[in-house]
Amino acid sequence: MDMPANLTKRDIVLSIYYKTGFPQKEVRDIVQFAMDTIAEALAKGQNVELRNFGVFEVQRRKSRVGRNPNKPDKEVTIPERAVIKFKSGKDLKAQIKRIDLDKIGGAK
Repeated sequence: MDMPANLTKRDIVLSIYYKTGFPQKEVRDIVQFAMDTIAEALAKGQNVELRNFGVFEVQRRKSRVGRNPNKPDKEVTIPERAVIKFKSGKDLKAQIKRIDLDKIGGAK
């Protein structure tokens, strides 16, 4: 059986529910609260560090000149903005190294 392409919030809630037996509504509320807390911190410009998992870093992307693919002769200015980068932690990196590349999509 193939794994689904993506893990959803619902999948996370069900996984915790099956492992703990806690009521689904409570699990869903806690998962949502955790995600909201992370999003609020990032929106304030704070980095979010989750030990052994990774770090979400807010970085500044400088303004630059780009091209409109529909009108390649016309240059457009892409404004400076904040972006989020993810750096995986030590434990997650070790797990990723064990992935069977034949079982995932993408470039070969």
